[in-house]
Amino acid sequence: MHPQSVFAERSRSLRAVRPLRAVAAVLAIAAAGCSPAPQTAGASAIGAEWRDFEGTWTAAGSRQSIALGADRKASVSTLRGSLLLSGASRPAVGFRAEAVVLNDSATGMVGRAVWTDERGDQAWSELRGEGTATGNRIVGTFVAGTGRYAGVTGNYEFSWRFVLETEDGTVQGQSVGLKGRVRGGSAEGVRP
Repeated sequence: MHPQSVFAERSRSLRAVRPLRAVAAVLAIAAAGCSPAPQTAGASAIGAEWRDFEGTWTAAGSRQSIALGADRKASVSTLRGSLLLSGASRPAVGFRAEAVVLNDSATGMVGRAVWTDERGDQAWSELRGEGTATGNRIVGTFVAGTGRYAGVTGNYEFSWRFVLETEDGTVQGQSVGLKGRVRGGSAEGVRP
């Protein structure tokens, strides 16, 4: 091949590669800007003093039900949503909240919930409630957690109302009167 032809071929190749490099550089910068903020080591624990809070839990998910005779029904619900807290001593502003609940219209409900804060630290709780046709007061008891919620203790209570229920089992709802208190925890918690 003639030297001028080789030079012309390389020039065309470089012109074709430059836009690809520019696109790769833009994507790399965009990806760096979208990555989560670095977590600070030793995030402060919530402390030994009681922290009172109020809030609103909204969630959507699915519910499967079976009839246990004419007047009794059992259901399993899986819900995911957000929990926003208020109060000067609240443990955090908001959480991603998930729950799995077994409800029997005659005997009540039991369930488990996981609250995950903006750092990824979690608070785990057991749920128990009336969940019957005549009442639905639910009590959550904190049992453990990770990060700043390791060793957490306390409880919260609320009522639940479904705002959407479809025939295929899709549900949406929100808490009513959610309030509680929490204390304890350790900065060196277990990471999930």
